[in-house]
Amino acid sequence: MTQTTVTPTTTTATTTPTPSGLRSLYLIRIAFSLIWVALLFTTSASLVAKDKPSAISAVLLIVYPLWDVIATLLERRMAGTGSATNRVSSINMALGLATTIGMITAVFSTIGRALLVFGIWALAAGAVQLIVAVRRRRAVGAQWPMVISGGQSVLAGATIAATSASATSGLSTVAGYSAFGAFWFLVSVIALSMRGRRAVGLGA
Repeated sequence: MTQTTVTPTTTTATTTPTPSGLRSLYLIRIAFSLIWVALLFTTSASLVAKDKPSAISAVLLIVYPLWDVIATLLERRMAGTGSATNRVSSINMALGLATTIGMITAVFSTIGRALLVFGIWALAAGAVQLIVAVRRRRAVGAQWPMVISGGQSVLAGATIAATSASATSGLSTVAGYSAFGAFWFLVSVIALSMRGRRAVGLGA
């Protein structure tokens, strides 16, 4: 649920993702999240903290942070290799890779352990997203959905991690997290589209 290419204060023309490029990437992320949520709900939503992950749930839990790394890499390439803020995307990719490795270990234990790993990652990734959205808003605009999404990710991640050992905690929690992420990406697509139309109208 994160996005990580930050707009630098200089050389904006060559290092800032275009609104149309962001919209396309966001739509791909929405599709992935919806498919992921559907698979999780239909196969594993009943699993709770004390249960061991099934093979399907294990794959889904490992794939989720790994996909975020891939999406971050795609967005980084959109920004160009000269971006002065590649550090931020590198941090986010490192978080995603570390989470993937941690999740590979966790799925051999319990759902509770997997929820703890997921929650810590969601908190950290949400904080990165907040930084990105705030710094990007002047160059690209329409970043308020991502600001809200980042803040929500921080709160949700902290809650998931704190309650991971609870007997009632289950994978339906992370399914809800992903669904809300898809919603905010959709809102961002709409906001970017509206901003683009206004820009065309002013230039006409």
